[in-house]
Amino acid sequence: MSDIKDIELYTRMRQKDKSALEALYDKYEKLLYSFAYKMTGSQQHAEDVIQEVFIKLWREHAPYSNEKGKFSSWLITMTRNTALDVLRKQKNNQSYEYIENDSLQVDETTPEDLAEWKEKRTVIRRAVKSLKEEQQKIIDLFYFKGRTHKEISDSTGLPLGTVKGRIRLALKHLRTIIEKEGGGSNEY
Repeated sequence: MSDIKDIELYTRMRQKDKSALEALYDKYEKLLYSFAYKMTGSQQHAEDVIQEVFIKLWREHAPYSNEKGKFSSWLITMTRNTALDVLRKQKNNQSYEYIENDSLQVDETTPEDLAEWKEKRTVIRRAVKSLKEEQQKIIDLFYFKGRTHKEISDSTGLPLGTVKGRIRLALKHLRTIIEKEGGGSNEY
């Protein structure tokens, strides 16, 4: 089964083939766990992240298409987003500036994956820096420091609706910038 391509396994898994899900899990669990552990710093959180990623895959909450790039990169992106969700739920106020932190590279990736991640990190970093200062601050607090809308509102003195609006607007600008620089990929 190890010779079957990721996309074929994914297609079979979407047809509720448990052996395909198991094969994908066996192939990617160590890579994704390593990445999640480096983001969360916790064995329990990393295990929760991996479980959530594979539940999303099985329940089809995360459809994959070739336009999203390599399957492995897409899984890493899903793992990153899920790890951020877990961290946000824990309301841990540490900084999660994983984009800036070169130590968060996954040890078991191929050189191509590392090059692709570095390129994406550079595009994201440039995109965030091109935002207005107020939008940069809101994105930093919400996505990289895991603050809630309410916490941002309280700490900045801005009305809750303004905080939500600025996040929405900043994300819209980021998406536009990243699509221009990244060739229109929705993978970020």
